[in-house]
Amino acid sequence: MGKRVRVTGSQARMDETLIGGHVSIAGGLLNAFDNAIAIGANFIQIFTNSPRVWKSSVVSDEESARFRQELAGGNSGVRGLVTHASYLINLASSDPELLGKSVRVIIDNVRSASKLDARGVVLHLGSHKGAGLESCLDRIKPSLLAALDSATQPCRIFLENTAGAGGSIGTSFEELARVIEALDADDRLGVCLDTQHLFASGVAYSTMAEADAVVDRLSKTVGIERLGCIHFNDSKVPAGSLKDRHQNLGEGLIGGEALGNLVSHPSLLGIPLLLETPGGGSGPRTLDVEIARELLRSGIERRAKLVEDS
Repeated sequence: MGKRVRVTGSQARMDETLIGGHVSIAGGLLNAFDNAIAIGANFIQIFTNSPRVWKSSVVSDEESARFRQELAGGNSGVRGLVTHASYLINLASSDPELLGKSVRVIIDNVRSASKLDARGVVLHLGSHKGAGLESCLDRIKPSLLAALDSATQPCRIFLENTAGAGGSIGTSFEELARVIEALDADDRLGVCLDTQHLFASGVAYSTMAEADAVVDRLSKTVGIERLGCIHFNDSKVPAGSLKDRHQNLGEGLIGGEALGNLVSHPSLLGIPLLLETPGGGSGPRTLDVEIARELLRSGIERRAKLVEDS
């Protein structure tokens, strides 16, 4: 059973919550701000390169200067961003060619993110192909260090938990913690928690007690202070399926109440919530951002009621 958590000050912090989603930069980087405004997002995630091709580049000085100016100006309401690294990257690969390409792409991704004043780059580490995590740590460590050292200004890498298919690294908090430990607990490493991946990996949080237990385990393994963002997604597939299949909030098999139970934990308030949901087919909509706020608000209210009744 998870321990009951008090919610002192949680309602006041609701207005400070960062909620948004992954938005397109098609047509130019600055279009990310227009797309954020269109859905009511105050925090965003973007790709700086196509995530499904090996060709990559670093954003130009001119592009990044204009982007930082717009971000600092605050006219869009966007208060920060993360970027997402290429899906092709596999820093665990035993194939020298694939590993070399992966390192080059993550370096480009980190350099671009740092030039845009992003809080960090969300990264899927890749797969050990059944060989086990320990077999590939000697490849992951120098690869991550090369990427971290390439930043033109401070920029973290947020290691994302995975659903578990195909020997993917990060199915458990313990695996992510082991990677961080292998890099001597480098402060530049953080984590991204994906709610759908967590559910698909077999972790339950349908009750408040279960949700609190999840956060307690996260705290004891990687540490809450390393949590850089939360991918706030429902699931098209059942718990334990090990499949990465996102659904709109409240329309999937996790359900709105369970999602609210988790993200309303006081230790998670203030962590950006980012939707990677299909929306109407083109990604998160205004409706989806509003639902995310309502699920968080409802979770906070349930927690307050539990405290009142205790």
